[in-house]
Amino acid sequence: MLTTEEQAIAQQLLAVHAQNFPGFEPQPCPELAPLPSALARAATYACSQMGFIAADAQCLGLAWERRYQRTAGAAQTTWPDEPADFGMRPSDTPTRFPACPQTLGLYAVLPDAAWVGRMARAGVPTVQLRFKSTDATAVRREVRAAVDAVAGTGALLFINDHWQEAIDAGAYGVHLGQEDLDALEPASLENLRRSGLRLGVSTHGYAEMVRADIVGPSYIALGAVFPTTLKRMATAPQGLQRLYAYARLMRHYPLVAIGGIGLDAFPSVWASGVGSIAVVRALVAAANPDAAAAELMAAMR
Repeated sequence: MLTTEEQAIAQQLLAVHAQNFPGFEPQPCPELAPLPSALARAATYACSQMGFIAADAQCLGLAWERRYQRTAGAAQTTWPDEPADFGMRPSDTPTRFPACPQTLGLYAVLPDAAWVGRMARAGVPTVQLRFKSTDATAVRREVRAAVDAVAGTGALLFINDHWQEAIDAGAYGVHLGQEDLDALEPASLENLRRSGLRLGVSTHGYAEMVRADIVGPSYIALGAVFPTTLKRMATAPQGLQRLYAYARLMRHYPLVAIGGIGLDAFPSVWASGVGSIAVVRALVAAANPDAAAAELMAAMR
């Protein structure tokens, strides 16, 4: 339960910010007692009421408190968007993964090496091989074929999940989902870091962005922005307003927006400040994928 003081703070925050994050149902609030201050407890409760899941609401509550301490009492109603207030590391931390371009442009997520080669030849600047198979031989063959397919095109190739095969084949980088990153043993993570490959990481909210920052990836993917039928998501679509807030916080990283983004949404997504938009069906389900790629890239200029 909130005290009278905490209730007043929470209502003030809701009055200012709830209108900025419409369409979300209130979520169960995490345990408030361990939080360090009335502001942290009130902000955590308010964010839960705005539809942020427990881990994200608590992350925001602690950020509000850190910002208050750092600024000696800055206006409580301002939404937190400073990396230091979320406990993130300075951008020049030496254990980060190698850098990639701040603007990765159109990012095509593709099912096999043939698609990778086609989109690379069509001028798509960033491509990802998302090849799903339990056959280790087939995985190695497809990863190698994808590396060969982008040779001479200038496209940057990321391999989804299969990080050891990506190292062996000489890919530009690897993309890992949050669960895959969590499952990686420290020794494996260090081997990946020492390989020189770039690392991209998926995130779906504040807590996952903080966890990703601990690893220091080359880029961070933000999503899913809109509903997608391609995979079952554990979290609700984040929407444009949350994307804008995430992009402000993570501005020190190259950012990729992903999840259900079609051509009509490109202008509003691009306006968030991300440097890349990832697409799947907008290309692989298009009647003319090469023309679709050209149209999508033109929408980002």
